[in-house]
This record gives sequence, C-alpha cells and structure tokens, in this order.
Amino acid sequence: MKRNMQEEFPMIRIMDQNGKITDTSYLEQIDKALVQQFYRQLICMRAFDQKAINLQRQGRIGTYPGFEGQEGAQVGSALALDEDDWMLPTYRDHAASITFGKSYTILSSWNGRVEGNLPPEGKNILPPSVPIATQLPLAAGIAMANKYKNSSQAVIAYFGDGATSEGDFHEGLNFASVFQAPVVFFNQNNQYAISTPISRQMNSETIVQKSVAYEIPGIRIDGNDIFAAYFETKKALERARNGEGPSLIEAVTWRYGAHTTADDPTKYRNQKEENEKHRQNDPITRLELFMKAYGFWDEAVVEQLKEEVKEEIDGAVKDLETMPPADVNDIYDYMFEKPTWTIEQQKEEYIKHLRGVK
Repeated sequence: MKRNMQEEFPMIRIMDQNGKITDTSYLEQIDKALVQQFYRQLICMRAFDQKAINLQRQGRIGTYPGFEGQEGAQVGSALALDEDDWMLPTYRDHAASITFGKSYTILSSWNGRVEGNLPPEGKNILPPSVPIATQLPLAAGIAMANKYKNSSQAVIAYFGDGATSEGDFHEGLNFASVFQAPVVFFNQNNQYAISTPISRQMNSETIVQKSVAYEIPGIRIDGNDIFAAYFETKKALERARNGEGPSLIEAVTWRYGAHTTADDPTKYRNQKEENEKHRQNDPITRLELFMKAYGFWDEAVVEQLKEEVKEEIDGAVKDLETMPPADVNDIYDYMFEKPTWTIEQQKEEYIKHLRGVK
C-alpha cells in the first residue's frame, strides 16, 4: 500500500493566504519590529529583482536569474540566521544573500566582476553556486569542520527542486547525517527545473520525504508564508547548534518569472493562468493582509519604507555603474594559483579576438 507522504509530512503554515494566523501561540513572538523588518525586506528584494531584470533588458547587466515570488522563503530563512553563521546560496538566492550580508555587491557579478563573488566583511557567505547541487557536500563539510572546532556556528544551504535529482544532494545529506553535522538543507520547491515539472523529475510525492532515508528531521512548509520560513528555520538552526544534527526543509513556493532572462516559460507552462493562481498566495500580499488584520498596518510608515527602498536600490545601481569596466584577465588569472599553458593559450587567443587580430 502506497504511503501518503503529504499526510506524513503535512504542510506547516503559520499564516494562511488571507493573512490570518493559524496557530495563535506565535502571536506572542510577533511584534511590530519583526513585522516591519519582514515587510521592508520583502518589498526591497522584490524591487531589487524587478530592477535587475530591467537592467538586463536594457543591456546594462548580463543574463540574470529572477526570484520574484520566492522572497518569503529566502528572506524568512535568512533572517533566522545568527550573524556568524554560514550561508551557501545558489545563483538565484540574491534575496537570502542580500538579507544576510546586508550588501548589494553580488549584483556586480552579473556584470562580470569578481567582486560580486566576495562576501561582505565578516560574513560567511560562499560564492553563489551555479553548478546544480555542488554546494550541498560543501555545506556538510563546513558544518563538520564547525563541529570539530566546537563552534556554535550553523550552516544553511539553499537549492531548488531540480537539485534533488543530482548525486551531490544525496552525498551531502548522507555525510551530514553520518557525522551529525550542524547544517540546514533548505529546498525551495518551485515545481519546475527550468522546463521540467517536478512530476517528471521524481516519482516521490514530496521532496521532504527524502529525509527518511538519512534519518534526519524533515519538514514541509508553505514557502510563501514568511512566518513559517522564519520560525521553522530558526528551530532547525537551533537543533543544529545543540548537536542534534542536520535537517531538511522543503519550502513549497512558486516563481512568477522565467528561469533566467534567457528563458521563455510560456513555451512549457500557461504563464498567465499559473501566475494568477499563485498570486493568491503571494508572500507580500499575505503579509500585508496580516498587517491590516492584526493592527500592524500604518499607511505613512509603509510609504516611508517604499521611499527608503527606492533610494536603496537606486544607490546599489549607481554603485554598480560607477565601477570601472570588468577586466577580461579575471576570467583566466584566478582559475589556478599559476595558470596552465592551456589557459594561457586560451587567454591569448581570446584577447586577440577582442582586438580583431587574426
């Protein structure tokens, strides 16, 4: 008899799509400062994402991977971290990286600058992982090292649903499980790996059930509920710090836009129909409904926050565009401590090509 995994791993939701709190015990932990922090960061990250897509369309940055719709999962989980924790993001987790790092330097990576891969001073953020799932064994390794050093630092690693089809996913979870490493594996189940729906990626009913194979705690949350993302990630991080090992979180969400600005999602899904359906669960709309229902909404404060956000994003773009042009040598000079002859040859040929030399 087939097991019902959605019953075994029920969706954890603290705030429903109408902004109502489903578990009133959390109201004691929700105050004005926390709600305002959540709201400001959500609208800021959406404004950043929309601005970045516009910059790409105008030819001011290169190909860019949007995340609109996934802000609740990224912002909520990132705010749950301690200042000295470790973060391993993917190429799409700008909202998590900026929220945790408090810096927009990452934007310059889409203009070919190496600075975009450097974390802000004092922050343990690895460069965004573009190869799928390769960051997961690394997360297990960093967490194991922290454990050996008796450090209180925990680790969070982000990945999409497509990453669960990679061997690195299983290797990372297996190592972390065996060594009881203090790491949280945070999956954003966007339900599509580029054009491949999750039903074509795996026969499993959920992603979270994969935690059973490794004997680690697994929870499935509403990824558009910022309260669930924040409080459940906080619990998982505390378990990690307390020596209780790794956890797997599946945050079920939806991305409105394309896989990247080079993709056309209308080729493989009914974009308009699907987006309309999912906008009922939009993380920002839900938080606004909550704020209005529970007395946290203040029109003047909201307008002030929107002005602050606009200035902040405009400032980040100005910083980007006042940087000198990227140095083509950076592509080749940092591959190895000492470049191999093959890299030297590639570099020479490419520079000749740029100069129009045959």
